[in-house]
Amino acid sequence: MPSKDRTLTAVKLPKDWSPAGWRQHVALQQPTYPDAAALEGVQEELRALPPLVTSWEILSLKQQLAEAQEGKRFLLQGGDCAETFDGCTPDVISNRLKVLLQMSLVLVHGMRKPVVRVGRFAGQYAKPRSADMETIGDVSLPSYRGDLVNGPEFTEAARIPDPRRMIKGHARSAMTMNFVRSLIDGGFADLHHPEYWNLEWVGHSPLAEEYRRMVTAIGDAVRFMETLSGQEVHNLNRVDFYTSHEALLLPYEESQTRQVPRHWGWFNLSTHYPWIGMRTADLEGAHVDYFRGIRNPIAIKVGPSVHPDQLLKLIDVLNPDDEAGRLTFIHRMGAKAIEEKLPPLLNAVQRDGRRVLWVCDPMHGNTESTTNGYKTRRFRNIRSELEMAFELHAAAGTRLGGVHLELTGEDVTECLGGARELTESDLERAYKSTVDPRLNYEQALEVAMLIVRKQAQIGAPSKA
Repeated sequence: MPSKDRTLTAVKLPKDWSPAGWRQHVALQQPTYPDAAALEGVQEELRALPPLVTSWEILSLKQQLAEAQEGKRFLLQGGDCAETFDGCTPDVISNRLKVLLQMSLVLVHGMRKPVVRVGRFAGQYAKPRSADMETIGDVSLPSYRGDLVNGPEFTEAARIPDPRRMIKGHARSAMTMNFVRSLIDGGFADLHHPEYWNLEWVGHSPLAEEYRRMVTAIGDAVRFMETLSGQEVHNLNRVDFYTSHEALLLPYEESQTRQVPRHWGWFNLSTHYPWIGMRTADLEGAHVDYFRGIRNPIAIKVGPSVHPDQLLKLIDVLNPDDEAGRLTFIHRMGAKAIEEKLPPLLNAVQRDGRRVLWVCDPMHGNTESTTNGYKTRRFRNIRSELEMAFELHAAAGTRLGGVHLELTGEDVTECLGGARELTESDLERAYKSTVDPRLNYEQALEVAMLIVRKQAQIGAPSKA
């Protein structure tokens, strides 16, 4: 039955669920802490700390995501592959925010619809790994799982999982969110002055002139509206901004899952918008069990190995009442696999009348290693997967409602190609990521412009 013909009810708390219930299931990608008592002590400390977000912010985001499901908004989700404690600095945070604001400005201007801005930060301190151990020469040590767990240095002391790092991660997340909120509340995102968002180092970018023309057009439009009305348009002074991270380290997430006054159920108050990674999306696993009981809007990464029946079963578990804005699927197939692997998933969900938000992650399926040993992504593959995603959704009668990107405001050289045609020899010049390669400013801006052009080319789908 089409979703518009159903009477929707809010998702109800499963009777057999609790924040610690995940412990009865197989929990993948979790570190082994040497001191269980120390871990429990840290969790008790976390439970006593103030939350990082509020329930009303979470519910506001869920409403915006529900509108994105209906094509009334577009989701822009982006940030670092893995934050580091050392990266919690004013310049890194403000530059990352500038990139997302500039991208959203391009999208709003070109798509003529509001953008849901979600930062992949203020908690993205844990990362899944392909192996529990890393070996260099004759030495094997636990893999680096992000600053929330252990250190990147290849020493025994650094690689031992330390639960005290969760306290530091909570503090760094709070500092990041406080600074972002202060910037936005102080007028950092004021559409009267989008020129303030410029990053100094990109003046030479081939995209700079196109962006400046866009900024000028928006500024002229704002001034025209205010001239006609005779007063300043105050709601252009700030924007809504939300945070997200992969809820990978379950003891950390459990410790910040709380009940609040005047709202039923449980909220993960460490972030607005947690997601499950592809490695931990097992239907019977601990992460899915944990996610099924929280009221946050949630997302799942969907890779080329996922079958349609798996996807439908995940919907049954995670959104049994078909709550609007509740569930997002972030597909990350890779440029070579998307044309074959995505349509069966779209068709299955479409036939079943399920309400989800479809988002494209064109980054993770296109990772490769170069001859000089760097992990990278080719911009042409990122562009190809994103363009194909728009086309496949249009053909299926579904809607691509957002994009999920790893990016930074720093002048890095981690992804090949783009506006300046970065080559393998450029990688060593400014490769700063500790885990995965990120788009730099001009590559990210190029993606935003690509989205606008592609959306205009395909037009609106006949049905959603």
